[in-house]
Amino acid sequence: MKRSTGQDPSATARWRPATRAVRGGTARSEWGETSEALFLTSGYAYDCAADAADRFSGDQSGMTYSRLQNPTVEMLEQRIALMEGAEAARCTASGMAAMTAALLCQLEAGDHIVAGRAAFGSCRWLTDTLLPKFGIETTIVDARDPELWEAAIKPNTKAFFFETPANPTMDIVDLKAVCGIAREHDIVSVVDNAFASPALQRPMEFGADVVAYSATKMMDGQGRVLAGAICGTEEFILETLLPFTRNTGPTLSAFNAWVVLKGLETLDLRIRRQSDHAMAVGRFLESRVSRVLHPGLVSHPQHNLAMSQMDACGPIFSFYVDGGRTQAHGLLDALELIDISNNIGDSRSLMTHPASTTHSGLDESVRAEMGIEEDMLRINVGLEDPQDLIDDIDQALQAVGL
Repeated sequence: MKRSTGQDPSATARWRPATRAVRGGTARSEWGETSEALFLTSGYAYDCAADAADRFSGDQSGMTYSRLQNPTVEMLEQRIALMEGAEAARCTASGMAAMTAALLCQLEAGDHIVAGRAAFGSCRWLTDTLLPKFGIETTIVDARDPELWEAAIKPNTKAFFFETPANPTMDIVDLKAVCGIAREHDIVSVVDNAFASPALQRPMEFGADVVAYSATKMMDGQGRVLAGAICGTEEFILETLLPFTRNTGPTLSAFNAWVVLKGLETLDLRIRRQSDHAMAVGRFLESRVSRVLHPGLVSHPQHNLAMSQMDACGPIFSFYVDGGRTQAHGLLDALELIDISNNIGDSRSLMTHPASTTHSGLDESVRAEMGIEEDMLRINVGLEDPQDLIDDIDQALQAVGL
């Protein structure tokens, strides 16, 4: 039986996004399996010593070690690159491994980066704590204002780093404007697109150079495994990123890659349905709480911008109650259907209190700067019937006097 080692690029280029999510990157073994094969191997054997030498020198194509290449992981990388519209992609063991590698692979002591203020707590730790330890200076700006990005540029600025929509404030960054400023100054723009996934937003279409993901979130979508991905040009992935990941080892396991491959097959269906459910829940909450931060609602100050660069706004948004941490925790404790969990992207509905979980490691002043207050709650709306979710939130609101 003939083995298919890859796909015709001219064919995959014609495929639409939903087809790429199901078929992209598939390479069949001699057995002709329809589902992607799971290659649980750490190493590879060679027919002779010369073949091993040629593999390591690059004179012969093939795999040498699963820290560098694995057939299952390679299929996932090719599929994500196709979905993103990138020349290449590299997968990592987690989303934070992806964010860290995407920055450290191109930075060194004496460099400077500009980063958005609103971000996942670990990303702010990366920019505020880790990078300075290596002599890399960071300037934090309100990412919503393109003029602030321009004003923060220094002669040694090497990268812009931001997330849109941002976690958990749902700030929207003008991708075209900010990435355009970066290109004008020969600065690499690195965009965390985890909240949207390539099914809803493709930053490279707006000029982004590098797009990084926590594939743990929407790509897996069912709360099963950790994974990350970095997309970029072939030159960036092979010449800048690969030497870093090869020698530091943030390797994605073949099993986790296989699980994410299965998740991608239903990504478009899940995220659009969850987006619809989140709109219904968001509209309900608008009538009951002091403030809702949902880019899909016209009440969001950047609604029009969000709609201009996203196909839909995803399953995640935040809202505020009036009674601080006590009332926020009380609402969480009163939930009967929705789980208290700091994860996002799951097909199950989840809710968390960012100030005491995902962003608890940040100083109170930093949380205040980001807009993360003690009465903020973040919800990931799942695939349950939205009316059941509304009923659960309604009774929880009543339980805390709202």
